[in-house]
Amino acid sequence: MSDGAVILIVDDEIQIRRILQITLEANGYRVYATETGDAALTKAAQLRPDLIILDMGLPDMDGLTVLQHLREWTKTPVIILSVRETDQDKVSALDAGADDYLTKPFSVDELLARIRVAQRHALPEGNENEIFTTGPLTVDLTRRIVTVHGEPVKLSPTEYALLRLMIQHAGKVLTHHQILREVWGPEYVKETHYLRVYFAQLRQKIEDNPSLPKILITEAGVGYRLAI
Repeated sequence: MSDGAVILIVDDEIQIRRILQITLEANGYRVYATETGDAALTKAAQLRPDLIILDMGLPDMDGLTVLQHLREWTKTPVIILSVRETDQDKVSALDAGADDYLTKPFSVDELLARIRVAQRHALPEGNENEIFTTGPLTVDLTRRIVTVHGEPVKLSPTEYALLRLMIQHAGKVLTHHQILREVWGPEYVKETHYLRVYFAQLRQKIEDNPSLPKILITEAGVGYRLAI
């Protein structure tokens, strides 16, 4: 599954670094580790890793600052691993460009799954499937055709734009601000009521049970995720 991908671990806890290094190498990844933000930026530039696991609480600078510096020059997937678990911490990291956020203590199996999802996001656009399927939902992104259980579903232009955005980031949490900015524009980032209305409408059209959604998942206090 790893194809020898290079992962850079940035965490000041030696036990965490050891556990992650042993686990990831056992799963075929090539792993490098460091404990400071400054060293992380240097190693990221030298190694050009396929993925970075980044702690928020580093001894020399905040992980969010490291993330912001990384996003000035690279789109390498970044998974935040932190003891900070408030909604605002998660939103800040995701808005700054993190691909995912896990809180400590964490499940190794879940981390491996999140890594696989982040790797898929990093594939060149040319490798992106023109046909997307999850559960009963199928979307032909070239012909803009949406079906559920093989039956065509009619979406408004805004509903389709919202669904397409979620598909492009399938498996990843998108914050309220990210969704509003991409679909409606930067001047609408505070209009969170738009999301409640449109996600409710989409669920009515694509979910088997809109009151218990299995495709468009709400991440309470943070945003939404399209399950894969």
